[in-house]
Amino acid sequence: MKTQIISENTIMVYFTNTIDAETSEKVTQALYALQNSLGNFILDAIPSYHSILITVDILQTGMSDFQQQVEVLLNQSSSTARPLPHLEIELPVYYGEEVALDAAEICAHSGLSWPEVVEIHSQTSYRVYAIGFALGFAYLGNLDSRIQMPRKSTPRTRVPKGSVAIAEQQTAVYPKASPGGWQIIGRTPISLVDFERENLSLFYIGAQVRFKAISRQQFIDMGGDLNTSEQIDTDKGAKS
Repeated sequence: MKTQIISENTIMVYFTNTIDAETSEKVTQALYALQNSLGNFILDAIPSYHSILITVDILQTGMSDFQQQVEVLLNQSSSTARPLPHLEIELPVYYGEEVALDAAEICAHSGLSWPEVVEIHSQTSYRVYAIGFALGFAYLGNLDSRIQMPRKSTPRTRVPKGSVAIAEQQTAVYPKASPGGWQIIGRTPISLVDFERENLSLFYIGAQVRFKAISRQQFIDMGGDLNTSEQIDTDKGAKS
């Protein structure tokens, strides 16, 4: 672990350069330690795969002093750290080919049948490594190597809300209709962002996520939308 002052009020905490569960756990534990012990001096803390960007309240503390406190705290906490308990989030997904827009390409690339692809994707427990791109968009890993796919060479102008996608060693869910270049494997009827919830996003760093395959009728009964049009509904997107 090392720290670096990035600007007059931001500090970056670096861990390793690897993307794996062990590094993600270190990031999660460090984030909680910072919020619990130095929260009065922190305006914002943004975790990623292997780093945390901290915005410091420089009216409350000097940057050098704060950097030193961070290093002491995290060096102490790393020696006594224990795995944090994380609830597993189960997300229903309809994998029908009418919403799995890249099913044919995924099967051709992997050499697997579609039921085999669905079974592999839905039988893995994924970890939330980072949240970004859009509110509620979580980067989940690690995807089974048998169904890993490159990003699309030409991104779609519209990926429907709730689309479950894969790219390289990650999987994700689009929280609203938006352009995107990931390979679409299914769709969830569940809204990932709720402005009436204390925590707006369903996902959080370190959470475990598992996808549960559901039928077409179950998808519809749960409020799922089968629309695949290319026009982005900006009003719906703003509320999703």
